Amino acid sequence: MSNDEFRAALARLAAGVVLVTAEEPAADEGERGEEAGMTATAFLSVSLDPPLVLVSLRNDSRMDDLLAEQPLWAVSVLTAGQRQIASRFSMKGRISDRLLFADVPHVRGEVSGAPLVSGALATLECRTEQRILAGDHTLVIGRVLTATVPTAADGEPLLYFKGNYRTLG
Repeated sequence: MSNDEFRAALARLAAGVVLVTAEEPAADEGERGEEAGMTATAFLSVSLDPPLVLVSLRNDSRMDDLLAEQPLWAVSVLTAGQRQIASRFSMKGRISDRLLFADVPHVRGEVSGAPLVSGALATLECRTEQRILAGDHTLVIGRVLTATVPTAADGEPLLYFKGNYRTLG
């Protein structure tokens, strides 16, 4: 089996799209760290008791490196109307995340300090429980510390299918 055959087969599995975020540690105590974000489609619920989720990160990616040292992170479940956010945080060689977050409406999580996208279908704040090396990715299992479904959260989920962002309709 080739990598292309494997990729083509798994592209037939529709996946929800999330933005994984974290705050980089600040250089000076008392200051805020830099915001970081990454679009992910390999995200799932692991356990209800305790509440655990899993995200798969490419080894040696910026987010993998950050979550190796920063145990607190967050997830925003994106709506179909937030396709642009997913696209901008999935670009390779992109500009700094600070500039990308500049025009994305968000608040900082009370527990994690990580950006939570306004208007997302749901947001979660997590603390890393376990990191598992799996091939060219690291599986990060996080304990969910907060889970919020905003009252204004409305609409359809953003999906990833056959290499493109899609909606249910």
